Amino acid sequence: MKFTHLHLHSHYSLLDGMSKIEEIVARVKELGMDSVALTDHGVMYGTIEFYKKAKAAGIKPVIGAELYLAPRRLYNKEPQLDSGNFHLLVFAKNLVGYRNLMKLTSIAHLEGFYYKPRIDKELLRTYRDFGMFDRRNPPCDFGKKIRPGTTAHAGIH
Repeated sequence: MKFTHLHLHSHYSLLDGMSKIEEIVARVKELGMDSVALTDHGVMYGTIEFYKKAKAAGIKPVIGAELYLAPRRLYNKEPQLDSGNFHLLVFAKNLVGYRNLMKLTSIAHLEGFYYKPRIDKELLRTYRDFGMFDRRNPPCDFGKKIRPGTTAHAGIH
């Protein structure tokens, strides 16, 4: 049975990940896996390095990120209401998806930063052609609305 790790942090996930990209690719190869995802927290700093090293090792790189979803809007920054966030695994299915993920993470840092780089549902509506996301990871309202086996963007139409 084949296995693809879809939730993996590298040393680019500051204070959370420890493995360097080269070590990840070597371990994936050692375990006989043919693909792996990189989903660093709120950033895509390691994406190019990951892509190049995985391809060179004959491993299919799955480009993604673990984004922080603001409880309300991106611009809301009230301590009692907006300091929490939900985690959302997002994966690019093609070049458009990759570019949209880059936009999401950039906007999260430049406009949505409040304790962490955050996005909101409005940004997901705007850049929804990224690919897919993991509905099980976040305990948020729209994540629970997605039915398995569908491609609907529940709650973000």
